[in-house]
Amino acid sequence: MRRKAKIAGQPPGTMVFTGEKKVENARVTMIEYDESFSEEKEVQNVEECVPAKKKSSVYWINMDGLHDTRLIETLGESFGLHPLVLEDIVNIDQRPKIDEFEEYLFIVLKMIMYQNDRGKIDTEQVSLVVGKNFVISFQEREGDVFGQIRERIHMAKGRIRKMGADYLAYALVDAIIDHYFEVLEKTGEQLEALEEELLSDPRPETSAKIHGTKRDLIYLRKSVWPLREIIGNLERGESGIMKSTTRVFLRDVYDHTIQVIDTLETYRDMISGLLETYLSSISNKMNEVMKVLTLIATIFIPLTFIAGIYGMNFQRMPELGWRWGYFTVLIVMGCIGVAMLIIFKKRRWL
Repeated sequence: MRRKAKIAGQPPGTMVFTGEKKVENARVTMIEYDESFSEEKEVQNVEECVPAKKKSSVYWINMDGLHDTRLIETLGESFGLHPLVLEDIVNIDQRPKIDEFEEYLFIVLKMIMYQNDRGKIDTEQVSLVVGKNFVISFQEREGDVFGQIRERIHMAKGRIRKMGADYLAYALVDAIIDHYFEVLEKTGEQLEALEEELLSDPRPETSAKIHGTKRDLIYLRKSVWPLREIIGNLERGESGIMKSTTRVFLRDVYDHTIQVIDTLETYRDMISGLLETYLSSISNKMNEVMKVLTLIATIFIPLTFIAGIYGMNFQRMPELGWRWGYFTVLIVMGCIGVAMLIIFKKRRWL
């Protein structure tokens, strides 16, 4: 809600960064390549990126750090990006979506990575601007899931150097979606560990783990569910940016998206079942405790009755003057307790 408060009341197209500053200085890199060569360099001046609009090579311009709104605005002006697109780039609460313009496509995705050291899911918004011979990617910080794509470009592996910017955009989207499977695998391992913990020794901490995993699954679903619409629009789009040769590969990405969604739905059902199992196990533990306390109270009811009779202090109670009366009452009370325990055992109440 605080993030939304930053842009509330602002005119459309106002660039207000709604996230946290995750890098000290914004960094722009550019990879230029075609079938015969590739070159990567760090951009010192945005004007170095302008040739990407004119040359026949494919350009991949990547910016790490969204807090530098002035640099993003300058880059956007160089490529003729709409002010609303620039506003969406710095607003990290965007829902994954695709917008088609006359000369480019604008795609918003959520890049999700699993932090093994912390055992948590880390998310980051990635915005892609796809033109006829260029792709501009905007990330919140350095470090992404595109390492293999850079290697394929430099080493001329596969068909990426032979294809255009539309294929590069497909490769970036595919890398993000494929990385979801790694996150889902880790989440599945968490669910298995939670299930074992529930069966062996459910504790209050287990409930916190279940709710934490449930929140992660809800966020994953919000990030993945719109991808069907995005991939579908890319495959059916009429803008001319995505060529027919690339749309064939988009069908495979669409299948991966459906698989991710199906897995998420399965995990949601599992986490709901784990929560019900936890509540049931806690209830069973409470019932066991109440059962033991009830049996103890039941045993002491007749003993308390006997003790109450001989504690009334009447003067003419014949047993009070009897020499063996005290020991006899203790023996009777002991026999009653043992007899009740035997009865409970036969009825399998113990």
